[in-house]
Amino acid sequence: MDSQKVKMPDYRALAELRYRIRRFLRFSEEAARRAGLEPQQHQMLLAIKGLPKGKTASIGVLAERLQIHHHSAVELVDRLAERGLVRRFRGRTDRRQVFIRLRPSGEKILRELSLYHLAELRLVGPDLVGILRQLIPGAGTAATARDEEARRALVLSLARKESSWLKTGGEP
Repeated sequence: MDSQKVKMPDYRALAELRYRIRRFLRFSEEAARRAGLEPQQHQMLLAIKGLPKGKTASIGVLAERLQIHHHSAVELVDRLAERGLVRRFRGRTDRRQVFIRLRPSGEKILRELSLYHLAELRLVGPDLVGILRQLIPGAGTAATARDEEARRALVLSLARKESSWLKTGGEP
């Protein structure tokens, strides 16, 4: 795809992708509320349980995973701890460090919500994959070195444009 031109099918696919993602997020928010959680509380439980291998559930890591401020992550953990869904514990080597673990009640509610989400994704996932394939030709196939080089060049070009855009306050 020419990095300087966006064609009408691309606009439509991007709009459809945002629509489908938003519908899934609304589904997720409503499911969390029906389970007695605020959506961000559900996201926090999932972030704790689903951290990448080698990551530990510290407030800083969790704030990054949820893309929220540190103090907001502390408040979320406070509310979850009050409900008995998580517990804090101190680091063994550095007692100043605080880590978070799911309690059995947190595990239970997260498991139920996750089963519900997985069932929904089995229904809507193929449509999302189809839209992504429209936007990203070759998605799901091994990229060649040339494809990777083109992708890096495009990302670098977009980063430069974003930097320029931000410096001008969003003026074209």
